[in-house]
Amino acid sequence: MAVLHKKSEPLKVVLDSNALFVPLEVKLDIFEALRVLLGRNIEFVLLSPVRCELELLAAGGASKLRRQAAFALRLAEKCRLVAVEAQGEMVDDIILRVAQSWGVPVFTNDGLLRRRLRDISVPVIYLRQKSRLEIDGLIS
Repeated sequence: MAVLHKKSEPLKVVLDSNALFVPLEVKLDIFEALRVLLGRNIEFVLLSPVRCELELLAAGGASKLRRQAAFALRLAEKCRLVAVEAQGEMVDDIILRVAQSWGVPVFTNDGLLRRRLRDISVPVIYLRQKSRLEIDGLIS
């Protein structure tokens, strides 16, 4: 199901938690790279369960992961936080549901989530060859 977006209005892009770790891995400004890749104004969307996932990582676990999650939370401040009811779902299931219902792309490097999104015709943005962003699917 393709949803047409007017070029004048920003295109929503849902970010998975691992998308916010990309700048730590490859020193890439993901926000500017997304604007260049898509050639338009972007509204970066962080779903509330994704933020909760990052907060849990920042609060516990190995010290390196805590630092990375804290950095990701600072990057998340550039995103519009959207409250989403979990309905007993896992975070990936919520991302799938929201992206499909809104007709918007998702930025993720999670291989399983990428396949699941492709299976329902949701465009996926991901890091390719640790150097650039690429899109799999069509955005109207």
